Amino acid sequence: MSEDNKTSVEETETTTPMDDVVAATEQIETSAQEATTETTEVATESTLEVSNDEELDENPLAGETQTILAHVFSGEVEGEVFTLDQLEKPSDEYSEDEYNQLMGMYENTLNEIEEKEIVTGRIISIDDKYVVIDIGFKSEGIVAVNEFNNKQLESMAPGDEVDVFLDRVEDKDGQLILSRRKADILQAWEKIEASHTSGAVVEGLIKRRIKGGMVVDLFGIDAFLPGSQIDVRPVRDFDAYVNKTMEFQVVKLNMVAENVVVSHRALIENDLEEQREQILDTIESGQVLEGAVKNITDFGVFIDLGGVDGLLHITDLSWGRVDNPSEIVQLDQRLNVAVIDFDERSKRVSLGLKQLQPHPWEGIQSKYPEGMKVQGRVVSIADYGAFIELEKGVEGLIHISEMSWTQHIKHPSQLVDKDDVVECIVLNINEDEKKISLGVKQLTTDPWADILERFPIGSKHQGTVRNLTNFGVFVELEPGIDGLIHVSDLSWEDKIEHPNEVVKKDQEIEVVILGVDFDNRRITLGHKQVMQNPWETYAKEYTPGTEVKGSVVKVTDRGAFVALEKGAEAFLNMTKSVVAEFKEGDEVEAYIFRFDEQGKNIELSQLDADQKKAKAAKKKADEKADMETGAPTLGEMSGLAALKEKMEAEEQAEAAQKAKDEK
Repeated sequence: MSEDNKTSVEETETTTPMDDVVAATEQIETSAQEATTETTEVATESTLEVSNDEELDENPLAGETQTILAHVFSGEVEGEVFTLDQLEKPSDEYSEDEYNQLMGMYENTLNEIEEKEIVTGRIISIDDKYVVIDIGFKSEGIVAVNEFNNKQLESMAPGDEVDVFLDRVEDKDGQLILSRRKADILQAWEKIEASHTSGAVVEGLIKRRIKGGMVVDLFGIDAFLPGSQIDVRPVRDFDAYVNKTMEFQVVKLNMVAENVVVSHRALIENDLEEQREQILDTIESGQVLEGAVKNITDFGVFIDLGGVDGLLHITDLSWGRVDNPSEIVQLDQRLNVAVIDFDERSKRVSLGLKQLQPHPWEGIQSKYPEGMKVQGRVVSIADYGAFIELEKGVEGLIHISEMSWTQHIKHPSQLVDKDDVVECIVLNINEDEKKISLGVKQLTTDPWADILERFPIGSKHQGTVRNLTNFGVFVELEPGIDGLIHVSDLSWEDKIEHPNEVVKKDQEIEVVILGVDFDNRRITLGHKQVMQNPWETYAKEYTPGTEVKGSVVKVTDRGAFVALEKGAEAFLNMTKSVVAEFKEGDEVEAYIFRFDEQGKNIELSQLDADQKKAKAAKKKADEKADMETGAPTLGEMSGLAALKEKMEAEEQAEAAQKAKDEK
């Protein structure tokens, strides 16, 4: 073929719309090596003889039609055979029916394709930027190289078949739009959907860790692997699974939301199900099984018995007190446990570890006899006492009342702290209730044992005010020994409403022992008893009917309070009209109308009639008292007084003589 003719054919191919169709047909029917543009031109030159440019000008489709026919194997299209003469026959020599028949045959060589579907094409060429692919359409499509991974690019060659996604048949430039990436994604979703439907096992690569689990690469799609679905046992090191290829089962799929959830645990559980059924069929209470520590919680330990989980409660870990199960067992530790209970309905297994050891209360009486001095660790502190662990499973209680003979302890923490090691005495053992009473104060002598020898009733002592209350004063006689002065025993004369009117905290005060209560360990003290009771003197001075003088200290509606010359305070009854004439500081004269030594009350009156009544009442009361007690009369009392004075004088004379003789 001349160069002019070649040029004419090439120009025609680049300017006529049928060139793309011809090339597509050639690539379907010829080998990959003959599919390139250069090969097509060589094949065209060897099969067609174009005489001149005028033939193409007369019928632009003539060259194209002949090219199509020339590229059909052995000249066969749709089962019909054409001779070389027919192929070389100019197109203008075909009748209209022949021409339409040939064009129909050509169109049948094209694939029927639809947009947005995956199609299979053949690679025509590969360069640095694009991969040219023939899908059996009028024109080739191109796919960017970066849509293929390195492994795919290394294995691909012209002529290989490849699946691509037909995005659009033509863009604005008439170009066929293909995508390998979309094909991969769509195929991946199809595989995932098929796996979810059938329950088939799929392989995936764990890419990274996220909150709550891991991200798995599943056919190029990111799937979520919850942390609880990695293994039947809790995972402690999630990072160890990164970049690890594992088998999974698709357990949840939402293609609209592009949400895929996978599980590796489900595969393990399927394998363990048969083993689980065997164990459940043979398990029974009292059976001893071997298991591994699967999980540790605050309330106990979960033991994997080989497909069946059992709970080893914290109270069944040890006969002793356990604050945290991790004190006894560690994760993945293998140990023997006893089956305590098995619920066939819920399939729950309760396990015990302490049941495999002897009970520590066996022979407790011989191990800890009453009165024995023992040592133990403080394991718990309550408001009422401290619990002491003597050995694992054996605890005793030191009641707050058994902590000190003398101290008033409000809470055991004043003396002991948790984990302290203390010495104590075994006071009592209740084997039925498994209780041991312990004491600390028994290690020392009871200071109350000889309290009367040190603090006899009526003896005077010096003490320190430690506390003030509304009802009295607590005075420390010695460390640990306190006594109470009631508010009524602070003063003979003053009416005290609160002790702070008389004393202050930490003040030194003199007291008298009034009484001792051994059972309740209480000592009653008095302060006013240190001094003589002035009311005994007042009883002699202020007999009813006696005339007295005093000054007004306070005026009320009913009368006035009067301070008497010889001490004490009395109340003068007056009418409202008379009260108005008095004011504080006025001197008054009155009669003793009533005297109450017990109630420490003295009443006055300025009426003569009241004076007579008072004297008469006094005389009558004295006579009655004399008759009941057989007391001496007034004359006899005078004689006794004289005898007493005589005896005292004789004693004084003897003492003086004795002193003189000694000198």
